Amino acid sequence: MAEFDQELDASGLNCPLPILRAKKTLNSMDAGQLLHVIATDPGSVKDFDAFAKQTGNELLESKEDAGKFHFMIRKA
Repeated sequence: MAEFDQELDASGLNCPLPILRAKKTLNSMDAGQLLHVIATDPGSVKDFDAFAKQTGNELLESKEDAGKFHFMIRKA
């Protein structure tokens, strides 16, 4: 896992809460910084993919590990 500037643990939250929390966190970050999001909702995989496309933020990594989904997003 790459280094990151902030981490958001959205475990146990269902759509759309992980996206909303990530959006709020990204708003407080500087361009180019990395946000690591941890989620447990399987729907978050397609949600974060769509979120990145819609917002212009870059989804660098999307992986599943032991039932948790990890996303690395670079703020645009």
